This record gives sequence, C-alpha cells and structure tokens, in this order.
Amino acid sequence: MRHDKLERELRLLLLLTDNHTYTIDELCRKVGISRRNLYYYLEFFRDSGFIVYKTAEGYAIDPSSPFFNHLFSRVSFTEEEAVIMSRLLDRAGGGNAITAGIRKKLSRFYDCDILAHDDVREQAAANIRALYDAIKRKRQAVLHGYASPHSRTVRDRLVEPFMLMDGNNEVRCFEPASGMNKTFKISRMQAVDVLDTPWACEKSHRRMFTDVFMFSGEELMPVELELGQLSYNILKEEYPRAERSITTAADGAHRLSIDVCSYAGIGRFVLGLYDDIRVLGGDGFKQYLGEKIRRMAQELRIL
Repeated sequence: MRHDKLERELRLLLLLTDNHTYTIDELCRKVGISRRNLYYYLEFFRDSGFIVYKTAEGYAIDPSSPFFNHLFSRVSFTEEEAVIMSRLLDRAGGGNAITAGIRKKLSRFYDCDILAHDDVREQAAANIRALYDAIKRKRQAVLHGYASPHSRTVRDRLVEPFMLMDGNNEVRCFEPASGMNKTFKISRMQAVDVLDTPWACEKSHRRMFTDVFMFSGEELMPVELELGQLSYNILKEEYPRAERSITTAADGAHRLSIDVCSYAGIGRFVLGLYDDIRVLGGDGFKQYLGEKIRRMAQELRIL
C-alpha cells in the first residue's frame, strides 16, 4: 500500500539525516527493503532535490539540501524575532545557566551581531539569496570586497559556491585562482554577483564536515569503540550528538561507530578514559593512538 511505501521513505530519510553514515546493508536491514529498492529511493531523493552523498563507509543526506533550508525557514524564528530574543537575553544577564543555554542554541542558527544592524542584515540577506541562487543553478559568482583576515586584504574573489554552512553564516566555495576549497564568511562580503558562467571545477569541490567533537575537515574517518559505563556516560554528557551513533547490545555493552574529521578530538577522549574503552577500529585511529602513546612514553622517560 502507498502509506507503507511512504513510511519506508520517511524512515530512510530520517536515517540518512541522522548525523551517521550507514552502509547499504545497514540501511536495507533497518528499513526492511532490498538493495534494488534502496537505490531506487536514493535516486528518488536526488531527483527531489536532496543532496545524497557517498563516503567510503556508506550514504548520507547533506543537511544543507534545499528541502531542509525551506523547512527551516517555516519552523525557525524570523531574523527580527532572533534579534528581540538576543536583546532580552542580554537584559537577563550572563550568569544564568538557562540563559546561557538559550543563547548557545540561538547562536547555532543566527549571527545576532549581524542581525542587530539593519543595513548589515539586509546586505547579508541579499548575499545569501545570491549565493543560494548560484548553488542551485551551479554558477560562478564574484564576492565583491571580501575582507580576508588571513591575507589582510579587501578584494573581489571569483568562486564557485556549492554549500551554505553554519546557519547560512558561511559558504563553502572552490576558488579557481588558488585551486583550493575555502570557507567564506557572509558578513565579510560587500556584495555578491552571480555570473552566467557555469561551474568549471565541480569535480574539485570538497564538502566541509564538522564532527561531534567540533573538528572540521573535508574527509570523514571511521572510528569504532566499545565503551564502559563511565566513558558512555561522559560521552553523552559532553557530546550529546554522539548518542545517535551509539548502540547498546543485549548484554549492556555500548558500541560507538562514528565518523570524525580529526583524530584529535576523539583521541583526547579515548586517552583520558583509556581504562574504560576498547578500540575496535579503524586502522588509522589505532595508528594515531599508537604514535601518540609512543611519543608520550619517550617524553616521560626524558622527564
């Protein structure tokens, strides 16, 4: 029946947006469909405007897909509401834990320092609209008067925008002149012009991911851990998003299967609680830990 098919589509959609990369076999098993039907659904999602991407480990849907941007615009605060809330929080003071929590959540989606200034807010909104149009139509764009803190310059930048990030406060672009993928701040652009020139370097575009430990990178690396009760509790408390990647077996064993952008964040967690953690994979992470431990042992012998 149609409602059964719709239920499977929604379940698959939730899995693909669950901040976890699932393999083909895992997706088929969780949804209860064949590999053939799974490929059909993935193609259907792509045709519907979702950005379905594949890593070495499996498939996922990019949260910056146009559908989610439209959905977010329906259920989120308007910019004016965000400004008012920010001002109310300022009046409430910074010593309240609840106030601090609300401000942290608000800052995930809005740059209130920008929104508080009408002229800057209007220009930022115009820049976002232009960049969204460039991404949708796969067109090059010129970022006029971009102020770079690294080169300490203010100049125009020809880019190929392909991904809005950080609640539309940043945009991921490929810059043909440098041959590099870069992340640009919307607030540092004086204006954006969308050109009629199509993307010329799409194969060089590299997405930017941010893992649960707040490290960013263009690649995801798999890590598998078996957690004791102490490390399980601490991980959930310090990194709540990681809970989605934890499964608990019938015997109570907790297993973390997660993709990270850097071994530094999860390495710090594992080394700090090593007696309560068993490293199951991947090979790159084991090598990273081995090198860290070897260097630490050498330094301790020197001391």
